[in-house]
Amino acid sequence: MRYNPRDSRDLHRINERIRVPEVRVVGDDVEQGVYPTRQALQMAQDLGLDLVEISPTAKPPVCRITDYQKFLYQQKKKQKEQKAKTVKVVVKEIRFGPQTDDHDYNFKLKHAKGFLEDGSKVKAYVFFRGRSILFKDQGEVLLLRFASDLADYAKVEQLPQLEGKRMIIMLAPKKTPTSSKKGS
Repeated sequence: MRYNPRDSRDLHRINERIRVPEVRVVGDDVEQGVYPTRQALQMAQDLGLDLVEISPTAKPPVCRITDYQKFLYQQKKKQKEQKAKTVKVVVKEIRFGPQTDDHDYNFKLKHAKGFLEDGSKVKAYVFFRGRSILFKDQGEVLLLRFASDLADYAKVEQLPQLEGKRMIIMLAPKKTPTSSKKGS
């Protein structure tokens, strides 16, 4: 996305657009304090920089003497860093049939352990086809067994619940990091 000066003018008032009688001035090479706006603007122009209003709601408003382009760049950089720090929740799905045999169950259990160790949530569900909806109890027992087998790795976020032709259980990883991969 390219920089468009028209978009940024609305974000902050700069130079002559600051229309209050006095401002609190901050900056790197400036004596900080409260000055009349004209004097603060003259100080910025003497340094070849801009007067940027960074806190318009303060009494008096806080302005920084800085290069406006550099200021915008630093703001974007901070936003990018904050966005990178946000945790992205990944949900992995595991599907069972109402009469899943032990080998398939153990195979899917192993995958679920791996997903939980990686920090992903697991959404396990039993899919009922046609008349197999009669085996709702078997599906619920299967999902509860699945949750109890994963008790060391996960906590149950949502108990088995029937939604249409699916019975769903949600598992979230436990907060304590496991060091099983490093130790072996």
